[in-house]
Amino acid sequence: MKRLTVLYDASCPICVRCADWLSHQAAYVQLELLPSHADEAVRRYGEVPWLGAELVVVGDGGEVWAGPAAFLVALWALEDYREWSYRLSGESFSKMAERFFVALSHRRKWIAGWLAHPRCTDDRCHRVGLHPAAAPYR
Repeated sequence: MKRLTVLYDASCPICVRCADWLSHQAAYVQLELLPSHADEAVRRYGEVPWLGAELVVVGDGGEVWAGPAAFLVALWALEDYREWSYRLSGESFSKMAERFFVALSHRRKWIAGWLAHPRCTDDRCHRVGLHPAAAPYR
């Protein structure tokens, strides 16, 4: 395998951050990061049932992984994380890794809101989506 296409939700701040992080990692295989709702993604992978609903990774031979399996394949592609992909997919940690990824995936919009960048409109910054008096940053 020489190339993987990672299809992610570009409307999700966590997914965008993860895609950006992936793009800056040294990888054993070439990674193409493509928003799952982009015209190109729909044209090439519109038949994939999880497209847009889950993280999806597609191999250059047509292999498709979704959800927790896609997460592990993406880690497998990275030089600094391949060993972790083996550990997390092994007997000892696979169920825990799957539960973690599913929990993160299903709560990603809530988590993204909780981790929102501060909004700065004056000399103070506030978390986006919160009342202006809540959680000020200085």
